[in-house]
Amino acid sequence: MFLRRTPRQNQKHQGVSEPHVSGDFLVFTADKSAHSVGIAFDYENYKTVHYFNLHKTRDFEGEVTDSWWFFITPRPKKIMQVSYRLVINGLWTVDPNNPNTIFDENEGILLSQLKMPSADPAITETLDSGLTHFVCFSEPGQNIRLGGSFTNWDSWIYSMKEVAPGRYELDIPLPEGTHYYAYYVGMTSFIDSTNPHKGYSADGKVVSCIKVNDVR
Repeated sequence: MFLRRTPRQNQKHQGVSEPHVSGDFLVFTADKSAHSVGIAFDYENYKTVHYFNLHKTRDFEGEVTDSWWFFITPRPKKIMQVSYRLVINGLWTVDPNNPNTIFDENEGILLSQLKMPSADPAITETLDSGLTHFVCFSEPGQNIRLGGSFTNWDSWIYSMKEVAPGRYELDIPLPEGTHYYAYYVGMTSFIDSTNPHKGYSADGKVVSCIKVNDVR
């Protein structure tokens, strides 16, 4: 997961580069000259400082040949850009390896920013926020409704929003446990094509199924 030198990277030495997305993870690095490096994110309201780890490279005799600080964290779901600040040697600062910054007018501070490619698949899933994100693909311009065991199969409580032509989404809180559901157009129900997990309703129909874990 560590980084190779490329002509486009502004590296001080092997391993230090601009922050980037690697699969489902965000990767941050810092120069070894710092005594300690921490990072705080906007999606956590900057309340938590996560500290970097020191990576060391060694030769065949076990002698340290180089080192750098690194921090790797799972990519937040449904977020297309992350603003953050570093704490280097106890002082708040922008990321010296990231040329992308924005000014927070409310706080009057400069922030580093990492923009992420839209690689998140459009699927029904539970989110880190505790909400369950439902996705439906159907014909454009319809009134898609959601019903399930959590509504006593009443499909008139939740209507989904068309966020793109033929793509409908809805975020709702669900309690911990296994839930069964279906989408509705008029009086016709159908399963969730983005979710491979299936089950049966009380009347024997095939429906979609999702499990919600306790996030506390």
